[in-house]
Amino acid sequence: MIPLSRAALAALVLALPAVPVLAQNFPVKPVRVIIAWPPGGANDIAGRIVAQKLSENTGQQFIVDNRGGASGIVGSDVVAKSPPDGYTLLVHSAAHVSNPHLFSKVPYDTLKDFAPVSPLGRQVGMLVVHPSLPVRTVKEFIDLGRKRPGELTYASSGSGSFVHMAMAQLNMMTNTKMVHVPYKGGGPAAVAISSGEVQAMTATVGSVIPHIASKRLRPVAVTSEERIAQFKDIPAIAETVKGYEFTAWVGMMAPANTPKAIVDRLNAEVQKALRDKSTADKLISQTLDPMFMTPEQFGARMKSDYDKYARLVKETGARAD
Repeated sequence: MIPLSRAALAALVLALPAVPVLAQNFPVKPVRVIIAWPPGGANDIAGRIVAQKLSENTGQQFIVDNRGGASGIVGSDVVAKSPPDGYTLLVHSAAHVSNPHLFSKVPYDTLKDFAPVSPLGRQVGMLVVHPSLPVRTVKEFIDLGRKRPGELTYASSGSGSFVHMAMAQLNMMTNTKMVHVPYKGGGPAAVAISSGEVQAMTATVGSVIPHIASKRLRPVAVTSEERIAQFKDIPAIAETVKGYEFTAWVGMMAPANTPKAIVDRLNAEVQKALRDKSTADKLISQTLDPMFMTPEQFGARMKSDYDKYARLVKETGARAD
């Protein structure tokens, strides 16, 4: 073994704790939070709420930068190519893991080019029907679908969207065949079903609350494994269809190769933000359940959802381009 000089040894000792010390002091300058969607949607709302709390808690600005386009691909590409130092972060939805199956090509590796930090909020869907459809329970809905194969229609916010895939999953698990009618966004889809143009939809909860309140839509069940606090009287689809679960998330990621100590520091700060009652209440008011995971848990969830969307897209033949 070659002995180290005193100067070399000192340099080595100083270098060893560099990343932990950097993480402990992180952030020492403003952090750019790229939200891969335009202002106003669930991703933007969740990202801004959490970024504001992160700024308050760390004493550094977490500056939101909306980079919408191509279902989040534009913003994701910016982050994938950014320095892995924790100062450029991505806020994106579960569309991040469905995009590679829906688009013929994306300019990055969806799983390998990003370091999961944590989800921020969970989106739950709700199976709703037009009041003219003679069903009030999941069992009645399934029975009618089986009795009238190829006759019942359901709306979505676009081919391959969460709204589309949630119903496709239900159809697959119950062996029902319904006709998919895609619209250009959740708003037009909600208008279509409330007017009776289509008969059913698994919409995000927030998008149908006004239509339920006005009795233009009838709620049947939610897509989470359990009932949700906002609608405790409405059952979960899983109470009838064992094993069914289809929820989406809004999550935070960093570029791949960001030091683990920095990812862990960001994860801890996100947890602290989500535990704050005012932050949680703001998310809940937007029908987003605060959702926290360790980086390892979030990475596993992303991989699981990636595989789930691969199966569904193959089964439905959905394409986005």
